[in-house]
Amino acid sequence: AAGAPLVSLNDGAGARIQEGVSALAGYGGIFRRNTKASGVIPQISVMLGPCAGGAAYSPALTDFVFAVRDISQMFITGPDVVKAVTGEEISQNGLGGADVHAGTSGVAHFVYDDEESCIAEVRYLLSMLPQNNRELPPVAHTGDPVDRPGDSLLDLVPVDGSRSYDIRAVIEEVVDDGEFMEVHATWAQNIVVGLARVDGHTVGVVANQPAAMAGVLDIKASEKGARFVQFCDAFNIPLVTLVDVPGFLPGVDQEHEGIIRRGAKLLYAYCNATVPRVSVVLRKAYGGAYIVMDSRSIGADVALAWPTNEIAVMGAEGAANVVFRREIAAADDPDAMRQEKIDQYRRELVHPYYAAERGLVDDVIDPRQTREVLARSLAMLLHKHTDLPSRKHGNPPQ
Repeated sequence: AAGAPLVSLNDGAGARIQEGVSALAGYGGIFRRNTKASGVIPQISVMLGPCAGGAAYSPALTDFVFAVRDISQMFITGPDVVKAVTGEEISQNGLGGADVHAGTSGVAHFVYDDEESCIAEVRYLLSMLPQNNRELPPVAHTGDPVDRPGDSLLDLVPVDGSRSYDIRAVIEEVVDDGEFMEVHATWAQNIVVGLARVDGHTVGVVANQPAAMAGVLDIKASEKGARFVQFCDAFNIPLVTLVDVPGFLPGVDQEHEGIIRRGAKLLYAYCNATVPRVSVVLRKAYGGAYIVMDSRSIGADVALAWPTNEIAVMGAEGAANVVFRREIAAADDPDAMRQEKIDQYRRELVHPYYAAERGLVDDVIDPRQTREVLARSLAMLLHKHTDLPSRKHGNPPQ
């Protein structure tokens, strides 16, 4: 009713066995309240000690989990139970320590070396969030000029699509004062998500990371991106998507573990989002991954691209081998013919203005003006209003 964010500081060994079912019922009441407040007020859990058993589900229901190394532990069943059941021996930190949940399980969104740093970052996060879902995020102009040219972007992003680079450097160049609060920095590192400001306004950034797994989308990256998009949409935070994606990760494990339904989570989250949405294709955007990364066809309000963009069903090399396989096979010099067809495919179907000519990209922009164009686009969309169909709730893929 107060419409204020909830910050919970967790340090407890779990339910008192002596209280029996009453203790369990108490936890159930907390879980129900966490769920009812979801998407209404920001909920932040700060782990300042152990959190075992059913108690761990309360932080899991909140928006963000902060953890402190060597202090925080979270697990459903402790090391003693694990050893009794499976025979595996492991320490509390090895089973559910801060770095385990930040880098392996994805339960913790932020991890710090000490409590002071942790609490300071909680305050910083709150400074970028609205009090509740009925408010816009606070505006904090820093004096960083909107029209500041990003000359370094020309050097940060190699034109050669096979060369890697750190997308964080691009984000820091585009946002206010280079300040970017990355979420899940050590989990699913092939996608980068986090909060920043553009012209004083809070934005959620979702970006492929060519420095990790070439920036492909996989199960973990899709789930990480989907949850972050849903959070931003719930709290009126515009979305900026930076695209450089070669596709979804192929493999038996990915298919068997449900890349179809789990990859669809990111697609569902974007399609369902009503906040302002601006996407920028930096280099390549291939196949279904292009569609999923907030393309115009799934509802991006403004779709932009750099002159180096390659938007296509697949890369030129793979496409030429499929589309022109008969000509290549029949040629006297198959290698020369293959290269000729690759060049033809690039000229006719993957050139930078192909998508723009069909209205699927609004503008091909000078990379140095990315910050300015983003700020103008977001300002134009500031009062965007979209109504979803009347329904109790959707049924997102699980």
